[in-house]
Amino acid sequence: GLPVERIIATGGGARSPMWRQLQADILGAPVWRTAAEEGPAHGAALLGGVVVGGFKGVTEAVEASVQMLDPLDPRGKLAQPLVHGCETRGGGGLRLLAALVGVGSARGAPELLMRRSPGPVRASVGEGRPILAMTPRGEPITQARIREIAAGPGVAILCGRFEGFDERIFEAYPRIEQVSLADIVLSGGETAALPILDACIRLLPGVMGAPDSGVEESYENGLIEYPQYTRPQEWEGRTIPEVLRSGDHAKIAAWRKARSEEDTRLRRPDLWDRYSGDRDRPASGARRKD
Repeated sequence: GLPVERIIATGGGARSPMWRQLQADILGAPVWRTAAEEGPAHGAALLGGVVVGGFKGVTEAVEASVQMLDPLDPRGKLAQPLVHGCETRGGGGLRLLAALVGVGSARGAPELLMRRSPGPVRASVGEGRPILAMTPRGEPITQARIREIAAGPGVAILCGRFEGFDERIFEAYPRIEQVSLADIVLSGGETAALPILDACIRLLPGVMGAPDSGVEESYENGLIEYPQYTRPQEWEGRTIPEVLRSGDHAKIAAWRKARSEEDTRLRRPDLWDRYSGDRDRPASGARRKD
Protein backbone atom coordinates (compact mmCIF):
# COMPACT_ATOMS: atom_id res chain seq x y z
CA GLY A 1 0.00 0.00 0.00
CA LEU A 2 0.90 3.67 -0.04
CA PRO A 3 3.24 4.86 2.73
CA VAL A 4 1.69 7.13 5.37
CA GLU A 5 3.72 10.32 5.52
CA ARG A 6 1.69 12.18 8.10
CA ILE A 7 -1.65 12.05 9.88
CA ILE A 8 -3.91 15.04 10.45
CA ALA A 9 -6.16 14.93 13.50
CA THR A 10 -9.18 17.21 13.92
CA GLY A 11 -12.21 17.47 16.13
CA GLY A 12 -12.40 17.23 19.90
CA GLY A 13 -9.89 14.39 20.20
CA ALA A 14 -7.22 16.46 18.47
CA ARG A 15 -7.09 18.78 21.49
CA SER A 16 -5.39 16.09 23.56
CA PRO A 17 -1.62 15.85 22.96
CA MET A 18 -1.58 12.54 24.83
CA TRP A 19 -4.12 11.04 22.44
CA ARG A 20 -2.24 12.29 19.39
CA GLN A 21 1.03 10.98 20.79
CA LEU A 22 -0.57 7.55 21.15
CA GLN A 23 -1.75 7.75 17.54
CA ALA A 24 1.74 8.67 16.35
CA ASP A 25 3.32 5.81 18.31
CA ILE A 26 0.81 3.22 17.15
CA LEU A 27 0.67 4.29 13.50
CA GLY A 28 4.34 5.20 13.18
CA ALA A 29 3.81 8.56 11.50
CA PRO A 30 3.75 12.20 12.64
CA VAL A 31 0.36 13.42 13.81
CA TRP A 32 -0.58 17.05 13.27
CA ARG A 33 -3.68 18.86 14.49
CA THR A 34 -5.73 21.52 12.76
CA ALA A 35 -6.09 24.94 14.36
CA ALA A 36 -9.87 24.81 13.82
CA GLU A 37 -11.17 22.42 16.44
CA GLU A 38 -14.62 21.83 14.97
CA GLY A 39 -13.63 19.34 12.29
CA PRO A 40 -17.02 18.67 10.60
CA ALA A 41 -17.93 22.34 10.53
CA HIS A 42 -14.53 23.31 9.15
CA GLY A 43 -14.89 20.68 6.43
CA ALA A 44 -18.33 22.02 5.55
CA ALA A 45 -16.89 25.52 5.37
CA LEU A 46 -14.17 24.33 2.99
CA LEU A 47 -16.79 22.79 0.71
CA GLY A 48 -18.80 25.99 0.93
CA GLY A 49 -15.78 27.95 -0.23
CA VAL A 50 -15.48 25.69 -3.26
CA VAL A 51 -19.21 25.95 -4.04
CA VAL A 52 -19.25 29.76 -4.02
CA GLY A 53 -16.17 29.89 -6.26
CA GLY A 54 -13.65 31.02 -3.69
CA PHE A 55 -11.41 28.04 -4.51
CA LYS A 56 -10.93 25.87 -7.56
CA GLY A 57 -11.14 22.68 -5.56
CA VAL A 58 -10.96 21.09 -2.12
CA THR A 59 -7.18 20.74 -2.28
CA GLU A 60 -6.72 24.46 -2.87
CA ALA A 61 -9.24 25.25 -0.11
CA VAL A 62 -7.36 23.08 2.37
CA GLU A 63 -3.98 24.52 1.44
CA ALA A 64 -5.28 28.09 1.74
CA SER A 65 -7.25 27.81 4.96
CA VAL A 66 -6.16 24.85 7.07
CA GLN A 67 -3.34 25.56 9.48
CA MET A 68 -1.43 22.62 10.97
CA LEU A 69 -0.10 22.91 14.50
CA ASP A 70 1.98 20.93 16.98
CA PRO A 71 3.27 17.92 15.01
CA LEU A 72 3.98 14.95 17.29
CA ASP A 73 6.52 12.42 16.04
CA PRO A 74 6.42 8.75 16.96
CA ARG A 75 8.00 8.24 20.39
CA GLY A 76 8.44 12.00 20.68
CA LYS A 77 7.84 13.97 23.85
CA LEU A 78 4.43 15.47 24.36
CA ALA A 79 3.75 18.88 22.84
CA GLN A 80 3.46 22.02 24.91
CA PRO A 81 -0.01 23.15 26.02
CA LEU A 82 -2.14 23.83 22.98
CA VAL A 83 -3.12 27.26 21.86
CA HIS A 84 -6.81 27.37 21.10
CA GLY A 85 -8.22 29.37 18.25
CA CYS A 86 -9.54 29.30 14.74
CA GLU A 87 -6.91 30.83 12.47
CA THR A 88 -6.20 30.44 8.79
CA ARG A 89 -2.90 30.73 7.04
CA GLY A 90 -1.88 32.61 3.94
CA GLY A 91 -2.58 36.18 2.99
CA GLY A 92 -5.00 35.69 0.12
CA GLY A 93 -8.20 33.91 -0.61
CA LEU A 94 -11.01 33.55 1.87
CA ARG A 95 -9.26 34.36 5.11
CA LEU A 96 -12.59 34.26 6.91
CA LEU A 97 -13.77 31.10 5.21
CA ALA A 98 -14.73 29.47 8.47
CA ALA A 99 -16.66 32.54 9.53
CA LEU A 100 -18.55 33.61 6.45
CA VAL A 101 -18.53 31.11 3.61
CA GLY A 102 -20.66 28.01 3.38
CA VAL A 103 -21.56 26.52 6.73
CA GLY A 104 -19.54 28.68 9.12
CA SER A 105 -17.11 27.05 11.47
CA ALA A 106 -15.57 26.70 14.78
CA ARG A 107 -15.25 28.34 18.10
CA GLY A 108 -13.57 31.68 17.72
CA ALA A 109 -15.00 32.42 14.28
CA PRO A 110 -16.96 35.48 15.44
CA GLU A 111 -13.81 36.71 17.21
CA LEU A 112 -11.84 36.14 14.02
CA LEU A 113 -14.43 38.19 12.16
CA MET A 114 -13.90 41.02 14.61
CA ARG A 115 -10.11 40.93 14.25
CA ARG A 116 -9.63 40.42 10.52
CA SER A 117 -10.51 42.49 7.52
CA PRO A 118 -13.61 41.08 5.77
CA GLY A 119 -12.64 42.51 2.40
CA PRO A 120 -11.53 39.23 0.75
CA VAL A 121 -14.64 37.47 1.99
CA ARG A 122 -17.03 40.09 0.73
CA ALA A 123 -15.29 40.08 -2.63
CA SER A 124 -15.61 36.31 -2.86
CA VAL A 125 -19.20 36.24 -1.67
CA GLY A 126 -20.19 38.87 -4.21
CA GLU A 127 -22.66 41.71 -3.90
CA GLY A 128 -25.55 39.70 -5.32
CA ARG A 129 -25.22 36.76 -2.97
CA PRO A 130 -27.12 37.08 0.34
CA ILE A 131 -25.41 36.42 3.66
CA LEU A 132 -27.48 34.72 6.34
CA ALA A 133 -26.58 34.48 10.02
CA MET A 134 -28.12 31.56 11.86
CA THR A 135 -29.35 32.73 15.26
CA PRO A 136 -32.41 32.03 17.42
CA ARG A 137 -32.78 35.83 17.62
CA GLY A 138 -33.41 36.03 13.87
CA GLU A 139 -36.61 36.05 11.86
CA PRO A 140 -37.95 32.59 10.95
CA ILE A 141 -36.86 31.61 7.45
CA THR A 142 -39.79 31.09 5.09
CA GLN A 143 -40.34 29.00 1.99
CA ALA A 144 -40.80 32.23 0.04
CA ARG A 145 -37.33 33.39 1.10
CA ILE A 146 -35.91 29.95 0.29
CA ARG A 147 -37.35 30.21 -3.20
CA GLU A 148 -35.79 33.67 -3.66
CA ILE A 149 -32.40 32.37 -2.56
CA ALA A 150 -32.64 29.31 -4.81
CA ALA A 151 -33.35 31.55 -7.80
CA GLY A 152 -30.33 33.74 -7.07
CA PRO A 153 -26.56 33.33 -7.48
CA GLY A 154 -26.08 31.40 -4.22
CA VAL A 155 -25.94 32.03 -0.49
CA ALA A 156 -23.32 32.37 2.22
CA ILE A 157 -24.26 31.29 5.74
CA LEU A 158 -22.65 32.56 8.91
CA CYS A 159 -22.96 30.14 11.82
CA GLY A 160 -22.45 30.97 15.46
CA ARG A 161 -21.26 28.70 18.22
CA PHE A 162 -21.94 28.65 21.96
CA GLU A 163 -23.20 32.18 22.76
CA GLY A 164 -23.55 33.25 19.14
CA PHE A 165 -22.36 36.49 17.57
CA ASP A 166 -20.98 39.78 18.75
CA GLU A 167 -23.77 42.27 18.01
CA ARG A 168 -21.29 44.74 16.50
CA ILE A 169 -20.94 42.43 13.49
CA PHE A 170 -24.55 43.13 12.52
CA GLU A 171 -24.18 46.82 13.29
CA ALA A 172 -21.17 47.06 11.01
CA TYR A 173 -22.64 44.87 8.23
CA PRO A 174 -26.42 45.42 8.01
CA ARG A 175 -26.42 43.38 4.82
CA ILE A 176 -26.28 40.21 6.96
CA GLU A 177 -29.75 38.72 7.47
CA GLN A 178 -30.36 37.24 10.90
CA VAL A 179 -32.57 34.18 10.45
CA SER A 180 -33.69 31.24 12.55
CA LEU A 181 -34.82 27.76 11.59
CA ALA A 182 -37.45 27.30 14.31
CA ASP A 183 -38.22 28.24 17.90
CA ILE A 184 -35.45 26.00 19.20
CA VAL A 185 -31.86 26.47 20.38
CA LEU A 186 -29.04 24.35 18.96
CA SER A 187 -25.38 23.99 19.92
CA GLY A 188 -24.36 25.81 16.76
CA GLY A 189 -25.68 27.20 13.51
CA GLU A 190 -24.15 24.48 11.36
CA THR A 191 -26.98 22.00 11.86
CA ALA A 192 -29.55 24.73 11.18
CA ALA A 193 -27.77 25.77 7.99
CA LEU A 194 -27.92 22.30 6.46
CA PRO A 195 -31.74 22.23 6.14
CA ILE A 196 -31.66 25.67 4.55
CA LEU A 197 -29.10 24.51 2.00
CA ASP A 198 -31.15 21.37 1.32
CA ALA A 199 -34.33 23.43 0.88
CA CYS A 200 -32.54 25.65 -1.66
CA ILE A 201 -30.79 22.86 -3.54
CA ARG A 202 -33.94 20.83 -4.13
CA LEU A 203 -35.49 23.82 -5.93
CA LEU A 204 -32.63 24.13 -8.42
CA PRO A 205 -33.50 23.10 -11.99
CA GLY A 206 -32.96 19.40 -12.61
CA VAL A 207 -32.70 18.36 -8.95
CA MET A 208 -36.30 17.13 -8.76
CA GLY A 209 -37.72 15.07 -11.59
CA ALA A 210 -40.74 17.15 -12.61
CA PRO A 211 -40.50 20.96 -12.82
CA ASP A 212 -43.71 21.36 -10.77
CA SER A 213 -42.64 18.93 -8.02
CA GLY A 214 -41.83 21.81 -5.71
CA VAL A 215 -45.07 23.70 -6.32
CA GLU A 216 -47.76 21.62 -4.60
CA GLU A 217 -46.06 21.48 -1.21
CA SER A 218 -46.46 22.89 2.26
CA TYR A 219 -46.02 26.68 2.50
CA GLU A 220 -45.90 27.26 -1.24
CA ASN A 221 -49.43 28.72 -1.24
CA GLY A 222 -49.52 29.75 2.40
CA LEU A 223 -50.97 26.44 3.59
CA ILE A 224 -49.58 23.13 4.74
CA GLU A 225 -49.89 20.36 2.19
CA TYR A 226 -52.85 17.99 2.00
CA PRO A 227 -52.45 14.40 3.31
CA GLN A 228 -50.62 11.85 1.19
CA TYR A 229 -51.63 8.23 0.55
CA THR A 230 -49.99 5.33 -1.26
CA ARG A 231 -50.51 1.59 -1.76
CA PRO A 232 -51.96 -0.65 -0.45
CA GLN A 233 -55.52 0.65 -0.70
CA GLU A 234 -56.29 -0.80 2.74
CA TRP A 235 -53.84 -0.90 5.63
CA GLU A 236 -54.67 -2.10 9.13
CA GLY A 237 -58.36 -1.49 8.50
CA ARG A 238 -57.84 2.01 7.16
CA THR A 239 -58.62 2.81 3.53
CA ILE A 240 -57.64 5.59 1.17
CA PRO A 241 -60.43 8.22 0.93
CA GLU A 242 -62.89 7.28 -1.80
CA VAL A 243 -62.63 10.65 -3.54
CA LEU A 244 -58.95 10.05 -4.25
CA ARG A 245 -59.85 6.77 -5.96
CA SER A 246 -62.66 8.28 -8.01
CA GLY A 247 -60.54 9.52 -10.90
CA ASP A 248 -62.46 12.83 -10.84
CA HIS A 249 -59.66 15.40 -10.96
CA ALA A 250 -61.89 18.34 -10.06
CA LYS A 251 -63.22 16.58 -6.95
CA ILE A 252 -59.70 15.50 -5.99
CA ALA A 253 -58.41 19.07 -6.31
CA ALA A 254 -61.32 20.38 -4.22
CA TRP A 255 -60.72 17.73 -1.54
CA ARG A 256 -57.04 18.54 -1.38
CA LYS A 257 -57.67 22.27 -1.06
CA ALA A 258 -60.28 21.74 1.65
CA ARG A 259 -57.97 19.45 3.63
CA SER A 260 -55.05 21.87 3.29
CA GLU A 261 -57.18 24.68 4.64
CA GLU A 262 -58.68 22.62 7.45
CA ASP A 263 -55.36 21.14 8.58
CA THR A 264 -53.67 24.52 8.44
CA ARG A 265 -56.45 26.10 10.50
CA LEU A 266 -56.16 23.39 13.17
CA ARG A 267 -52.39 22.83 13.24
CA ARG A 268 -50.91 26.18 12.21
CA PRO A 269 -53.23 29.01 13.26
CA ASP A 270 -50.40 31.47 12.59
CA LEU A 271 -50.29 30.44 8.95
CA TRP A 272 -54.07 30.34 8.75
CA ASP A 273 -54.44 33.89 10.03
CA ARG A 274 -51.94 35.10 7.47
CA TYR A 275 -53.55 33.08 4.66
CA SER A 276 -57.10 34.14 5.46
CA GLY A 277 -55.96 37.74 5.82
CA ASP A 278 -54.29 37.72 2.41
CA ARG A 279 -57.30 36.02 0.89
CA ASP A 280 -59.73 38.60 2.28
CA ARG A 281 -57.54 41.57 1.37
CA PRO A 282 -58.45 43.24 -1.97
CA ALA A 283 -55.84 44.52 -4.41
CA SER A 284 -55.85 47.95 -2.74
CA GLY A 285 -54.37 46.37 0.39
CA ALA A 286 -57.29 47.24 2.69
CA ARG A 287 -58.98 44.42 4.61
CA ARG A 288 -62.38 43.58 3.16
CA LYS A 289 -65.28 44.10 5.59
CA ASP A 290 -67.96 41.46 5.90
